[in-house]
Amino acid sequence: MALFAVLQTTFLLVILPLETYQNKVLPEPLPLTPELLNVSIDSAQQCLNLQWRVHNLDNHQELKMVFQIQISRIKTANIIWVGNYSTSVKGNQVLHWSWASELPLECAKHSVRIRSVVDDAKFPESRFWSNWSSWEEIDVRDSLGHDTFFVFPRDKLVEEGSNVTFCSIARNNQNNISCYLEGEQVHGEELDSNVRTFNLNNVRFLRIKGTNFYCEINQEDIIGVVLFVSKVIEEPKDFSCETQDFKTLKCTWDPGSGPESFIPSPAKYTLFESFSQKKEVCKHKNWCTWQVTQDSQEIYNFTLIAETNLRKRSVNILFNLSHRVHPMPPLNVFLENIRATNATMTWMVLPVGKISTFLCQVELHGAGKVIQHNISVKVDAEYFLSKLEPNTEYLAQVRCADATHFWKWSEWSGQTFTTLEAAPSEAPDVWRNVKSMPGYYIVTLFWKPLSQFHANGKILFYNIAIENLDKASNLDLLSIPAPATDKEVTLAQYSYQIHITANNSVGTSPASIIVIPGDPENDTEEVKVERVKGTEDGFSMSWKPQSGDALGYVVEWCDHPKDLLCGLQWKKLGANTTSTVISSDAFRPGVRYCFRIYGISTRRITYLLEKKTGYSQEQAPSDSPSVLVSNLTSHSFTLSWKNYSTESQHGFIRGYHVHLKFKVGECSTGFEKVHNPDDSVFCKYKIENPEQKIFTVENLQPMSYYEFFVTSYTSVGDSPSGPLLKVRTPDSYFRVLLPIILPMIFCVLLVMMVCSLKSQWMKEKCYPEIPDPYKSSVLSVIKSKAHTHLTIMNINDCIPDALEVINKPEGRKIHFFGTGNSLTETEFPKPVYLYILPTEKNYSGPGPCVCFENFTYSQAASDSGSCAHIPVSPTALPSPLGVLNPPENLLQTLETNYINSLEETPTGETTLNYMSQLTSPLSEDKESLPTNPPVSAPHSEYKMQMALPPGLALPPPIENGSLSSVTLLHQSEQYR
Repeated sequence: MALFAVLQTTFLLVILPLETYQNKVLPEPLPLTPELLNVSIDSAQQCLNLQWRVHNLDNHQELKMVFQIQISRIKTANIIWVGNYSTSVKGNQVLHWSWASELPLECAKHSVRIRSVVDDAKFPESRFWSNWSSWEEIDVRDSLGHDTFFVFPRDKLVEEGSNVTFCSIARNNQNNISCYLEGEQVHGEELDSNVRTFNLNNVRFLRIKGTNFYCEINQEDIIGVVLFVSKVIEEPKDFSCETQDFKTLKCTWDPGSGPESFIPSPAKYTLFESFSQKKEVCKHKNWCTWQVTQDSQEIYNFTLIAETNLRKRSVNILFNLSHRVHPMPPLNVFLENIRATNATMTWMVLPVGKISTFLCQVELHGAGKVIQHNISVKVDAEYFLSKLEPNTEYLAQVRCADATHFWKWSEWSGQTFTTLEAAPSEAPDVWRNVKSMPGYYIVTLFWKPLSQFHANGKILFYNIAIENLDKASNLDLLSIPAPATDKEVTLAQYSYQIHITANNSVGTSPASIIVIPGDPENDTEEVKVERVKGTEDGFSMSWKPQSGDALGYVVEWCDHPKDLLCGLQWKKLGANTTSTVISSDAFRPGVRYCFRIYGISTRRITYLLEKKTGYSQEQAPSDSPSVLVSNLTSHSFTLSWKNYSTESQHGFIRGYHVHLKFKVGECSTGFEKVHNPDDSVFCKYKIENPEQKIFTVENLQPMSYYEFFVTSYTSVGDSPSGPLLKVRTPDSYFRVLLPIILPMIFCVLLVMMVCSLKSQWMKEKCYPEIPDPYKSSVLSVIKSKAHTHLTIMNINDCIPDALEVINKPEGRKIHFFGTGNSLTETEFPKPVYLYILPTEKNYSGPGPCVCFENFTYSQAASDSGSCAHIPVSPTALPSPLGVLNPPENLLQTLETNYINSLEETPTGETTLNYMSQLTSPLSEDKESLPTNPPVSAPHSEYKMQMALPPGLALPPPIENGSLSSVTLLHQSEQYR
């Protein structure tokens, strides 16, 4: 420790004198405060330019100094930027520096001050900052003019993707200011009371003429500026240089974005070679030339510089000149000794420098193929082309490159040629159509033109040879000039073999053979048609393989089935093929195509196997059914569209939709409610059977209107809605008859009511009451007889004019009073009426009375009919009656017999027959009336009546309908 203390003391004693000496020798540091000479604004570049110098510097002395610069905006205390600037300074040198402002410098006042420090190793003692210079202010708003509103910056140029700040200056306080960029409003910030700023980020290139920024003042005045946005220049790509003659280098590159994207002027390109320090300004945007010097320079180092007003890009390349040789295209290309299948090609290569061997590539285009061959050549070259196709056009071309240092192929040099013709190499593809007629056939032969590959030349004509297989005869030869593709021939009903060949100028093709049998099968025979679905690739179909001797199959169809000339097409397939895809450019959506599949036997006879039909693309039906209405009733009607064709539509008809608008809101059973595009509401019924073309609409209301239409539908959709039809259901029969029946019922009820009220009057007028003999006043004088329960009129009190006796159906005998004799039914063939004439002999009037039956007392008599009196003269009385007893005796006899008969009659069989004196004779007995009947004296209005027991009644009418009766008339009394 003691030693360390000693050494430290010694060091301090040495240093302190040296420092004191230095302070005495060197002068004090001079103040190097910068002096600002000028502060200006470059409005185009929006830069703040400064000029200053440093005093107290020796004119021959150069110092490295650092200047610190402060920039403030509006107020000096608002410092917006601080930065250092380093440079070497001499004596009274004026220094320059610029600062780019994001905010347009016209929009605010700016202030600048500066200070410095020596940063030179020769003067370490001067490394301290000088004092700040005074603030220098600059404000250009006072020099803008007398306008009241401004927008800055004007015509500013920026790169795409940059951020830009605009500002608006108002001399007066303007509150209603709106600013827009290409019509889109931009919101700003207030910098002070009169200045607003607008920040735009990542601006895009829109057009060469620039982007519009403008402001509206009070929705009247518009003030704006143009912002020019330039594409960012790209680094050139694929930069390379090459020579074709060792005299000139050609350098090329890809400039990237188009030159029109660089504003205000296109990019400039400069070529600089570092070894020779030469520079070449390029006149083109993507290539430039450089003259090779004769000083045998082999290595080149090029730098390509691309620059615009805003940016600069560069790229360089280093290469050996001898390794960048691009030969000239070969010269004198010729084709010699051209044949049908071969030719010879010759050419020449221009020599380049010291290159002695070239690699050449021969390329042959033709017959849908490209063939390449590489060969090594000197200057003159030759190549033999083989395996060519006859009558085929070829393009033969060649290019070459340096075989030692391969860099790039030369451009192509070529020549076209056509090989010679040869005989056709393949038989024509043929088909036939046979129509059987009475006694002959009409055969139409079809063939497809040979492809150029198989025709080997231009086909001039087709030969057809027809051979009869059933009958020895000469061949029938036909020659059909090209380009015909069909021929119709008429043949007798034999078997034929037909040969068809194609011919050109050189020879004949192999023959196609078709056999027409003597009994060809009818192609229209009933074969079930199957549906096939088409796709974008065509129709995919398959069929059952035929066992045995099938040579192959043929699928036949028409490209234009709706045309008269349908464009028959066919496709032949091998024996082992049972499926294929049929495609054609002629297939159209919405057209039905029919396909027939034939088999070909070993005898070359064709036979129909299957039929298929389908659409390449189904569409909705083109028209709707035409509907007829029938069987119209009050509750139903029938719709039918039997004439609607389903075969001519643009798709397979799957069924029908019946649209009906019901009067009520709800749909009937089986219908569903649908909304049509015109917002109308219908009830729809779906018919899924396309063959059902009749439909009955039921459960309808009478006297109602219904609207309907019918559409068909496919898998794609419905047909267009047909015309809206209307139908009105008639009234029901009940409703028709109701206005007739109700008045009739009312009239009947009215009559019944009237009759009920006037029943007593009607009874007296229409059927007066028959007097009851038991209630008559004359019964008071009648005396009781043997049976006290019977009451009979006394003959003395009531003497009748006539009595009628009606027998019962039994054939019993009738006893006449006082005689003891009896008569049976057979003894009375017709009614017998007995009259007792008056005592006056000159009386010749009609019978005094007519009798009728009183049903009140005799129900049995009511079943036998009516009776009537037929007046007869006394001389005409029937003899079997004998002489009648006097009335007194007669009445007694009647009374006695009547009482006896009651005793003999069982209970319930007793009936009374009532004889009236007021009735008229029966109509059927009027024929027996005498021509001159006697006229009687006037009778009294009321005649005496009498009730008789049924035992004394005559029998009922016999088969001839006559009655047996006896009429008795008192001889001595007349009643008036």
